[in-house]
Amino acid sequence: MTQAYIYDAIRSPRGKGRKDGSLHEVTASSLSVQMLNALQSRNGLSGHAVEDVIWGNVTQVGEQGGCLARTAVLASDLDDSIPGLSINRFCASGMEAVNLAANQIQGGAGMAYIAGGVEMMSRVPMGSDGAAIAVDPSIAMSTYFVPQGISADIIATEFGFTRDEADALAVMSQERAARAWAENRFAKSIVPVLDQNGLTILDHDEYMRPSTDMAALSALKPAFKDMGEAMPGFDKVALMKYPHLEKINHIHHAGNSSGIVDGAAGILIGNKEFGEKYGIKPRARIRATAKIGTDPTIMLTGPVPATRKILSGSGMSIADIDLFEVNEAFSSVVLRFMQAFDVDNSKINVNGGSIAMGHPLGATGAIIIGTLLDELERTGKGTGLATLCIASGMGAATIIERL
Repeated sequence: MTQAYIYDAIRSPRGKGRKDGSLHEVTASSLSVQMLNALQSRNGLSGHAVEDVIWGNVTQVGEQGGCLARTAVLASDLDDSIPGLSINRFCASGMEAVNLAANQIQGGAGMAYIAGGVEMMSRVPMGSDGAAIAVDPSIAMSTYFVPQGISADIIATEFGFTRDEADALAVMSQERAARAWAENRFAKSIVPVLDQNGLTILDHDEYMRPSTDMAALSALKPAFKDMGEAMPGFDKVALMKYPHLEKINHIHHAGNSSGIVDGAAGILIGNKEFGEKYGIKPRARIRATAKIGTDPTIMLTGPVPATRKILSGSGMSIADIDLFEVNEAFSSVVLRFMQAFDVDNSKINVNGGSIAMGHPLGATGAIIIGTLLDELERTGKGTGLATLCIASGMGAATIIERL
């Protein structure tokens, strides 16, 4: 099988996903173009350098619709002979783009790909594309649909996680992200966002709240308690699915859940011949990829079975992994991962995560792969695993090996 290598990995800073966020005036296509152009210039690409651009974005309506990947290619400095593919696997869209590109290379379908994703949540609101599983009663009732926040609270209830544990993980995420920025750990990958005059709009993750502490978080009301208990009552739906639970313990709020932000990321993936052609050295090998479906009600437990699947398929054990990136969609997602595999938190999200820096849905999967690679290189460690939970009950994972 042909090996697939990561040659470069970049991301934008993440802007607050609201109208006063620094990236609010930047379109999804414009931010995507800046990522593509950066990969092109950093690596001296020319002509039909890559077989395709595979780009994840979740809310594919309006300016994020119409095969955004191809639009970005046409507006970029890449050759027009390169096509574009937009994909949506909800929160794992950016990771799935990378995994799909790697799988294509491994199968001999081209020498190289650019993969990644974008989400401008301040401009195209989450959920504005609609979703049959949420709005079609015949599907929602048969799948016991509840919103993701309720699912996160179900995980906390089912696996015994407390509000204090969730808040402590959130504080740790903020502290680690602040330290990572203070020590320039992201410098290799961050591409500042520029305006049309070449002036910098944003060069840092602006969602972070480094001063966050347990006292501040304890003052926040549970975000999903009212929607759980009010009519028609999503808690009742959950208890119909899981009758062994006496009640849903609502522990999540804005401070221990992922932030709504704008952002993009791109990864250049190729085979050995591609690197030789352009005179660039691979930074890592993509060792394995996996995806899986899970219970659609509890929904966010996917990282556990996805990790079990990818480890089994690659003949590895959890002890073979040096570092983990587990997307911090909600605190309970990461707490469950640590519980399931008995992994110490010193190996997980060591530079903070989406609770501190935000979760631009279509981009996060590519962001955490790049973050993982940077940290493997910084510390000299060998192997890392990145994984995400996914809406409607799925999971995805990628294992990379530093070269």
